[in-house]
Amino acid sequence: MTYSTLALTLIFVLIPLILSKTLKLDLEKDTIIATVRSIIQLMIVGYVLKWVFEADSIIYILLMILLMIVAATLNARKKGKAIRGITWKIAVTLVIVEVVTQGILLGFQIVPATAQYIIPISGMLIGNSMVLSILFLNRFTAEIESSRDEIELLLSLGGTPKQAVHRQLTSAIRASMIPTIESQKTIGLVQLPGMMSGQIIGGADPVQAIQFQILILFGLLTTAALSSILVGFLSYPTLFNERMQLLRSSAL
Repeated sequence: MTYSTLALTLIFVLIPLILSKTLKLDLEKDTIIATVRSIIQLMIVGYVLKWVFEADSIIYILLMILLMIVAATLNARKKGKAIRGITWKIAVTLVIVEVVTQGILLGFQIVPATAQYIIPISGMLIGNSMVLSILFLNRFTAEIESSRDEIELLLSLGGTPKQAVHRQLTSAIRASMIPTIESQKTIGLVQLPGMMSGQIIGGADPVQAIQFQILILFGLLTTAALSSILVGFLSYPTLFNERMQLLRSSAL
């Protein structure tokens, strides 16, 4: 694909701009900003990755992974501002997800220990973990606010903080994991995943592309479970003070 043909894909940006203007959705500015940022960021990342792949140094690989984790943490924490220490909680979750998934992939030699494999796979798994963390935090904070009276009642009857928020915690974990599980039920029938499609377009053997996609799908399942559960169990204790009382919204 040449830059001239790539420029033609801006038609896909023009369509939502026209629809937003016509329906007065007031999304034109955000759409333009998102488009410009995505172009700049992806172009920069493309050249950086080319340099990292050629160098194939463990230091550069770790720095790229660290950059991904920091960026994902800063983005996800916006949805959990009401929870004390949410930044480090998300960061710890992302690090654990990365260590577990890459430990399995590299430990069992499922993929080669090279930048070409480690960085793209890490990006997909960390990105998914970020999204799952956001979904969990959105649901969990909403559940806590809507069930405040119920939680305080359970506490007044002698329940522990864990017992008081057990229903809300498990409900939020379940809700954040469902999209990943449901999407995998129809994978290949309703949609062709991006990684597989990209490899096929790039000329790879479809069977080989499918094998790598299955690898990613299974990794995403682990990511979904670890992300929701870790963020959840790290977060709920900070909803209470030292006397096991539920904090008010502004004090969480």
